[in-house]
Amino acid sequence: MQTSPIEVQKALKDMDYPASKQDLIQHAKKHKASKEVMEVLEELPEQEYSNAADVSREFSGK
Repeated sequence: MQTSPIEVQKALKDMDYPASKQDLIQHAKKHKASKEVMEVLEELPEQEYSNAADVSREFSGK
């Protein structure tokens, strides 16, 4: 099952940017993100994300 960009952004609510891929994953885990959201975050490229839009751009490419 796929998840939506909205669900990913909900899991990253109040995230402090810039953030690394690992920062995003840790934040989502703390906020009890769904398995689907965690899978999306695990698939993101290893890079620094400046804001939520950066994360959405990478996610929408999937």
